[in-house]
Amino acid sequence: MLHAVIMAGGSGTRFWPQSRTALPKQLLNLAGRKTMIQETVGRTLPWIPAERTWIVTNHAQADETARQLPEVPRGQILVEPCARNTAPCVGLAAIRLLARDRDAVMLVCPADHVISPADVFQAAVMQAVECIECDPNGLMLFGVRPTFASTGFGYIERGAQLGGSESGAYEVASFREKPDAKTAGEYLESGQFYWNCGIFVWRADRILDALKQFEPDIHASLERLSQSIDSEEWEGCLANEFPEMKGISIDYAVLERASGVGVLEAPFEWDDVGSWQALSRLLGTDDQGNTVDGSFCGLDTNDCIVRSTDKNHLVAAIGLDDCIIVHTPEATLVAKKGDENAVKKLVELIAENGYERFL
Repeated sequence: MLHAVIMAGGSGTRFWPQSRTALPKQLLNLAGRKTMIQETVGRTLPWIPAERTWIVTNHAQADETARQLPEVPRGQILVEPCARNTAPCVGLAAIRLLARDRDAVMLVCPADHVISPADVFQAAVMQAVECIECDPNGLMLFGVRPTFASTGFGYIERGAQLGGSESGAYEVASFREKPDAKTAGEYLESGQFYWNCGIFVWRADRILDALKQFEPDIHASLERLSQSIDSEEWEGCLANEFPEMKGISIDYAVLERASGVGVLEAPFEWDDVGSWQALSRLLGTDDQGNTVDGSFCGLDTNDCIVRSTDKNHLVAAIGLDDCIIVHTPEATLVAKKGDENAVKKLVELIAENGYERFL
């Protein structure tokens, strides 16, 4: 059966000051009526029931995650003792799924992406499941056709078609790191490259076999951990085994090394909401090019992103261009657009200067 595995342990530092350690991006309402994790689960819940929905998060966010998702059984909110990237995360979910369903197929999704329409997403996932049913050893990815020459995404190069023209799936010819602007333009022009959106479909036993082949130490820890599932020893074993696992992404650990990796072109709209600049794409702009979410009054202010979480607070600006202004009751950010890593660097500087209470 198909299970949804939602990866929800990210810190979302690029969305400071609204995103905090205990309330990161996926637990915030950034682009809709619900929080991002609620939107993610809501996208799958009509056709993947709550008893087959799993969330992987961390201790700081577990309680709020459970509060926001009352429909998901608390036992299916898996709490990582520490951050170890996506390979241990996927492995942890896989052993839990297999303890309940030996034929489990995993739909693995980040908790903080915007995807629409939901019915098109569902149809695409079921197409990937059909590919797995035809080839149980397959590992299916979704690739998003680039709409501009992005230097912020990793890319997937597609190869030959899989299973005939009807499948819509291609072999993955290669994975490419985030390119420079010239290379990104070449990828866009070629028509052979997709953005890697980090959404996967595969059998739980297949991904564990791949981890055994390529990352045997991680697999050995998962094997020892699996012996304590549904026992009183589970929490202690998890606390002992998980921190010893290598911190590595599932892309590096398996996908860039395995055979049978395929890609389907995503027919749905997708945005990874990677920084404050995503709000312009999601919310649109006014006649001055400003994206505004909250009370704002600007004079000679253009192409700015303004967000305030306080309905009783007015943000006012004079003579600003290409800026980001984010107001919260505890902290306010004013920054130039352009460098998406700058906010992350600022968060590190805030910690170094003893202002951890604002993080």
